[in-house]
Amino acid sequence: MEFSIKSGSPEKQRSACVVVGVFEPRKLTLAAELIDNAARSHLSDIVRRGDMEGKAGSTLLLHNVPGTLCDRVLLVGLGKEKEFGDREYCDAVRSAVRTLNETGSFDGTVFLTETNVRKRSAAWRVRQAAIVAEQTVYRFDQFKSKKDKVRRPLRKLTFVVDRRNELAAAEQALSEGQAIAEGMALAMDLANLPGNVCTPGHLAETALKIAADHKIDCQVIERDEMAALGMHSLLSVAKGSHQDPKLIVLQYKGGKGDEKPVLLVGKGVTFDTGGISLKPAPEMDEMKYDMCGAATVLGTLKATALLKLPINLTVVVPSTENMPGGGASRPGDIVTSMSGQTIEILNTDAEGRLILCDALTYAARFEPDTVIDVATLTGACVIALGHVASGLFANNDALARELLNAGDEAHDRAWQMPLWNDYQELLKSPFADMANIGGRWGGSITAACFLARFTKKYVWAHLDIAGTAWKSGADKGATGRPVPLLMHYLLKRGGKLR
Repeated sequence: MEFSIKSGSPEKQRSACVVVGVFEPRKLTLAAELIDNAARSHLSDIVRRGDMEGKAGSTLLLHNVPGTLCDRVLLVGLGKEKEFGDREYCDAVRSAVRTLNETGSFDGTVFLTETNVRKRSAAWRVRQAAIVAEQTVYRFDQFKSKKDKVRRPLRKLTFVVDRRNELAAAEQALSEGQAIAEGMALAMDLANLPGNVCTPGHLAETALKIAADHKIDCQVIERDEMAALGMHSLLSVAKGSHQDPKLIVLQYKGGKGDEKPVLLVGKGVTFDTGGISLKPAPEMDEMKYDMCGAATVLGTLKATALLKLPINLTVVVPSTENMPGGGASRPGDIVTSMSGQTIEILNTDAEGRLILCDALTYAARFEPDTVIDVATLTGACVIALGHVASGLFANNDALARELLNAGDEAHDRAWQMPLWNDYQELLKSPFADMANIGGRWGGSITAACFLARFTKKYVWAHLDIAGTAWKSGADKGATGRPVPLLMHYLLKRGGKLR
């Protein structure tokens, strides 16, 4: 989609559709008032009759509004003004874009970006509007022989800011929003692919293409080299699959040569049957999403490269399938990780931590400033936090605060969970240095505690995205989260966020 920024009065816009807001109960925003004045109370008459009361998410499309130069005016309900915050603003933009796309308005001029949102700048409103707009029109239909047709799909959006001195900041924010949206689209495309297409090899090919497009260093480590490195924990997960595992390493060097990199690790289990500890059949198809951590870090890397952020960023993706083949690992097997620590595998469905621990050990060789791993790690995190917030664990409180703030800024929120040593007791094994599960209670915490044993050489955080990376049901599909959270964190580090 094409985007632009401008400043101007709504009644003077030559556009297929001008979008303005209405608060509940029946209160016009400033932009709507300007149209109403030009139209000799046409909007206020409609509102007074109850055709648009301002209920959040409601829309009303008006034709031939007198006193305006546009073809149509779209009224969007914003809910109660005193409750109008981040979520309400994003929902309003989403409703507007969906209506424009479904009603044949090939371009729209959106004045919602002028509407005040508590503690948010015009730049924030524009950045979020671009992200939400691209998400709203996103479709994954490449495997359909007959595509869903949209009559005159939305092609252009213009976001309006109310002061000319805000234009430069808004233009920069628009570029950031578009880059984040592109990173999210890559993450969603990869995650939505079926497991017979998005294999570890496919992830490696995608990484190589990103590297070629943006002149990024890329290395794909194969099974034999992993064995030579001592990555027997990662390899134990791959033993039941015919697909070769891959360890993908990309290095973006936009910062100073001696600047230590931020390092992102993304779990890339391209299909997770649970292995010998086989999952139940219902909804097992959704286990293609067990590589959303990998998709996230690749999408984040792409967005970083598009913006040419002045940082050094390294991405490590351990990727494999988890299948119940004849050579698969068994419950009770003991493996030696790259760190030299031994692990008793009590449940082969707790495989994400087994591939991440070797990747986290490997990460130390880059002498990173910060390491953040991203993984659809535990169903327990979904029980704890639902589908609203990602679980955040960290061995450094300052890093935790930075990520929490980035999630709040991005409206891609996380919630910090404890990482206390008390929980380490649950991972004890009589036969190895540790077990790979800690029992029924506190499952997301013991999983993070397991990873913490491999991250003592650097500042580290873990994002458990099992509840936020995809949706089930009628709207089933990947969400692209937490690309926005990570990008706002990196934008802040690069000194770009306004």
